[in-house]
Amino acid sequence: MDFPDPLQGAMLIRRYKRFLADVELEDGSEMTLHCPNTGSMKNCQAPGSRLWYSLSSNPKRKYPGTWQIIEVDGMHLVGINTALANKLVYEAISHGKVDELLNYRTIRSEVPYGEQNSRIDLLLSDAGEGECDDECDRGDSQPDCYVEVKNVSLGVGDALGLFPDAVTTRGQKHLQELIEVSRKGERAVLFFCVQHTGIDRVSPADEIDPEYGRLLREAAKSGVELLAMGVEYDLENSTLSLTRRLDVEL
Repeated sequence: MDFPDPLQGAMLIRRYKRFLADVELEDGSEMTLHCPNTGSMKNCQAPGSRLWYSLSSNPKRKYPGTWQIIEVDGMHLVGINTALANKLVYEAISHGKVDELLNYRTIRSEVPYGEQNSRIDLLLSDAGEGECDDECDRGDSQPDCYVEVKNVSLGVGDALGLFPDAVTTRGQKHLQELIEVSRKGERAVLFFCVQHTGIDRVSPADEIDPEYGRLLREAAKSGVELLAMGVEYDLENSTLSLTRRLDVEL
């Protein structure tokens, strides 16, 4: 997929108020960027780091620049725009890049489901829009597949990535919903979208959110499928895509 606008380089001065970041541009001037990540961004916001941003031409935006990528450890690129995770996974599935999720006819986003008034990130179905409902006979078709997407940006060395980077009661709820989906005989998938080029394997961040780690292991035992793929960036052409298959270690 393409970034919304061409990428430009800068250096991070500081991130503050969660949504803002001051940067130094290549000509020495300073600019305030919008930070599209409300999380802790642990290990991804060191002052002095190289970063890349996109610049919108929308005159109504107070901060036309959007922070997209940062360099960590002097070598790895990390996408900090969590809003891109669902789009990346959608693209990978629709282009047949995820072997476990092939041959579904429709992909819908943000579909209401579950007992806790949740919305699933992606719902894959064999039935076309309006062609089948819960009461009709689907014959040999696959069961619906509920895909929850989680963005991973926390690298801790030795090619290991952890999720989450802060306590997430919302993420705990999503795991509970997926467990119930699996128990009812539908497919449930937790998909880790890893926007960190230095990560080859993903594990739960037990020291940060032990309850999430417990629920993740319970989900795996209940039949929830765990998938992970990593991003590759093309800075020159301002593109990114999910191409690397990664391991999930519990």
